[in-house]
Amino acid sequence: MDTAILLKAFEQMCQAKAMAATYEANRTICKYVHSTSRGHEAIQLATAYQLLPCDYVSPYYRDESIMLGLGFEPYTLMLQLLAKGADVFTGGRSYYNHPNYRGADKPTIIHQSSATGMQAIPTTGVAQGLKYLSQINTALYKKGNNNETPIVICSLGDASVTEGEVSEAFQFAALHQLPIIFLVQDNDWGISVTSSEARTCNAYEFVAGFKGIKRISINGYDFEESYNTMQQVVHDVRQHVTPYLVHATVPLLGHHTSGVRKDFYRTDEDLAKHSITDPYIHLKNKLIQQGIAEAVLNEIENNATTFIQQQFDKAVAAAEPNPSSVSDHVFVATPITAEKGERSPANKEKVLMVDAALFAIREIMEDYQEAILYGQDVGRRLGGVFREAATLAEQFGDHRVFNTAIQEAYIIGSTVGMSAVGAKPIVEVQFADYIYPGFNQLVTEISKSSYLSCGKFPIQTLIRVPIGAYGGGGPYHSGSVESTLLTIKGIKVVYPSNAADMKGLMKAAFLDPNPVVMLEHKGLYWSKVPGTEDAKNIEPSRDYVIPLGKAATVLAADATKINNGETCCIITYGMGVYWAKAAATNFAGQIEIIDLRTLYPLDEATIYAAVQQHGKCLILTEEQQNNSFAEALAGRVSKACFKYLDAAVEVMGALNLPAVPMNVALEKEMLPNPEKLTARLHQLLLQ
Repeated sequence: MDTAILLKAFEQMCQAKAMAATYEANRTICKYVHSTSRGHEAIQLATAYQLLPCDYVSPYYRDESIMLGLGFEPYTLMLQLLAKGADVFTGGRSYYNHPNYRGADKPTIIHQSSATGMQAIPTTGVAQGLKYLSQINTALYKKGNNNETPIVICSLGDASVTEGEVSEAFQFAALHQLPIIFLVQDNDWGISVTSSEARTCNAYEFVAGFKGIKRISINGYDFEESYNTMQQVVHDVRQHVTPYLVHATVPLLGHHTSGVRKDFYRTDEDLAKHSITDPYIHLKNKLIQQGIAEAVLNEIENNATTFIQQQFDKAVAAAEPNPSSVSDHVFVATPITAEKGERSPANKEKVLMVDAALFAIREIMEDYQEAILYGQDVGRRLGGVFREAATLAEQFGDHRVFNTAIQEAYIIGSTVGMSAVGAKPIVEVQFADYIYPGFNQLVTEISKSSYLSCGKFPIQTLIRVPIGAYGGGGPYHSGSVESTLLTIKGIKVVYPSNAADMKGLMKAAFLDPNPVVMLEHKGLYWSKVPGTEDAKNIEPSRDYVIPLGKAATVLAADATKINNGETCCIITYGMGVYWAKAAATNFAGQIEIIDLRTLYPLDEATIYAAVQQHGKCLILTEEQQNNSFAEALAGRVSKACFKYLDAAVEVMGALNLPAVPMNVALEKEMLPNPEKLTARLHQLLLQ
């Protein structure tokens, strides 16, 4: 093997060794939790040396040697260690070796989280996106200088492979033959849990059950073996576009983290066993055997130690983040800031809400070849259980509209990687009740990506979620989830109530570079629920968009009755709009109805203006009332409009039951309806 490569690896192993020692010697300065790569350096450097700027890599928290091998300066890594303002990855917002990077000189690194194994789905989404871009002949698909095809590395610890979401990633990568290498570093520990306590087999053995993933197990402490293996594997994946798992056994020579220290739980015997395969010693001995003088190697190590100390001192002296920047980069700017296009073009017919969504998606896919739609049952055979994607696969092909397995986590989390490569994913969770398996990805990966990457990796994803109760859908097909979604900061939540809004908001949500969840009430799709005929509208023009965060006045009150103090406003959304309209017929000219349309961002200005005008307000929701978004909004309204109120802000929601019962009489008893609302309005208007 080329001695120059061995010497480069040895020098960087010495740097990693010195970094670990420096951090340990300065524990009061290195106060934020961190892990080091001691014991893992050989396989990490061997991997990094194979990668090109066209590639993608997701290092996990112990992969600082991958970062060194990619060409990042120790100083750059230390700025993140110390949470300094000049940290190029997160601006002091995240832990050591939680990088993200987008540049022409190195592989791209999407936002990395701490949640064990959770990078597997987003990183597989990168590979999915690359394969899709290669199919549509777009300039977004970038190759190496010598026409090398891009590949993806997903680095994991072996203990993380027991996570169910890792299996979802394996399944999709195998089924679709994606250009991804799962690099699994196995040091036999998962914090204080040994492999024998936690799993029946290692990753190499486990992945045999996923047909289509090639696999190999190696000594990850041996740099030469690791380098030759990774060189061959990377070449194979570039040439044949196939997934691979590399299982690398390594020692754990450092602490789990700076806070969970090895002396807490590891025996002297175990530590001695691991030290036998120290990659630094192994490579040093190999170089001596090849004729490199030990004095030369000692000089390399001494220089590395001095260099690391200089880099550390420089990082310690760097400035802290500016506290005023703490709220920057939650979202990036959206291009849709005003309503545009024709809402009700002449000589057009009314369309169902479900068709307005279908037509919007069809136009999006005609206009943007990067747009891709996937989820359960949306493909050619069915076109969605509500026919909300009917004919799209026939028109655009199975590579752009296709079914997935029952994998809500993958459906949602893969959009992180798809977005990073420039694809524009639209995905569907079949029922709101089944979104919960995807919450881990939504919270851990999607919502935090823009903020923790300082705006480098916002996630452009449109997540469609049919929602709501009607007609005896029962406890697992009728749920409302908006309050739960709205606790997640970093996503937008849209809830249209009619066909025109559906199309205008769908287009705006797609064009928004931030993650948007689109809640679509099943009972309004077909206007089959009595009183929802107005959900059908004239289909808006192709260019019609509604900016997110703009409410609409559905019904205005009579000016004279407003002046006489005889009115109130109802703030609502979704099915609540139709309950409110029906109830309002009993109070001629006394009711103003505000349809929120977007739950986040929220049009507070319109809400507060209406409340201040009327002095009385009722917030109406389909959700169970206690601890709901509606109750939280009532508190905000009360505070903002206190001096204008003539009565307490009222809230009306469903009964506080754990599920929507299937029997239609029980369902009716649980949910709000026009009759119940009418009674509440009588009470409010009399106050």
